[in-house]
Amino acid sequence: MVTNRKNKQRWAILFLLYLIVVLYITLFAWNYGASLGPEGPGGRNYNLVPLRSIYRISVFSPDIWDPIRILLGNVLLFIPFGFLLPMAVKKIHKLKTIVGLGCLFSLFIETNQFLFTYRVANVDDVILNTVGAWIGAVLYIVFAFFATRIHYIAPSDNKRKHYI
Repeated sequence: MVTNRKNKQRWAILFLLYLIVVLYITLFAWNYGASLGPEGPGGRNYNLVPLRSIYRISVFSPDIWDPIRILLGNVLLFIPFGFLLPMAVKKIHKLKTIVGLGCLFSLFIETNQFLFTYRVANVDDVILNTVGAWIGAVLYIVFAFFATRIHYIAPSDNKRKHYI
């Protein structure tokens, strides 16, 4: 796998941009319906009961699109975390480390949503985000496995082999 300094810097910049986008989406952008609960829209709420909101969203949504948007969206949001983190930081490549850091980042977001925004802090979001980080980490591991085993001939020099 190509691991030169320039590529690592590119991955690090891409990872940093990803983090900024995620923090903007989760802490600054208002998502319609993000704070529905006893206090109504715009109220500060939290859920510490695992799988409660996943169940409620799945069962009580008026159509299929809310569960897809909310539940799948939380998973998809963290897949890049699991893939980009080990690409950007050379020393982080173990599955449990990547997933653990994804979980901590999600917990950081949920805590800040409760403390500083009028959003719902939800343990189910942490669970779904962690699943997303796990999927991204598995994709990274598969990518790294195949990338170290694929040889190609560089267009500029047909005699020299390079590793992707």
